[in-house]
Amino acid sequence: MSYSENVSKKLNELLEKNYDAEKGYKLAAEKVNNQRLKSFFSARAQERYDFGHELKSEISNFGEAPDKGTSIAGDLHRGWMNLKASLSGDKDEAVLEEAIRGEKAAVEEYEEILKDSEIPASTGNVLMKQKNAIVASLNEVKALEDIA
Repeated sequence: MSYSENVSKKLNELLEKNYDAEKGYKLAAEKVNNQRLKSFFSARAQERYDFGHELKSEISNFGEAPDKGTSIAGDLHRGWMNLKASLSGDKDEAVLEEAIRGEKAAVEEYEEILKDSEIPASTGNVLMKQKNAIVASLNEVKALEDIA
């Protein structure tokens, strides 16, 4: 596998995860009752949409094609979120717990890719900016859980 293919493969994995997060946040915005949470989740969905476009641009810069679509794991996670929210007496708290879990996983995935010495500095800067935004989101969602 060439350098470009290898880096693009890793970026496509992050792209898929961002598609998953975007859909998950859209679902979360539909499931919660609290207007502040609806706004928060809608903003995170838009943020992940924007991250996806940044990643697509990076992948294209390597001369590779960005993947399209979500992952099976993401589809299963959204199914679990649906089930948990429907069974829970406090849907907002259940959705917040799932958001926290998803954001922690996202931070770990970004950190893993950022450790790779093959990632060029310019791409690393994009990934670091996105990871920092996810960390900020994770901190915010934890604070929202405390309020809920």
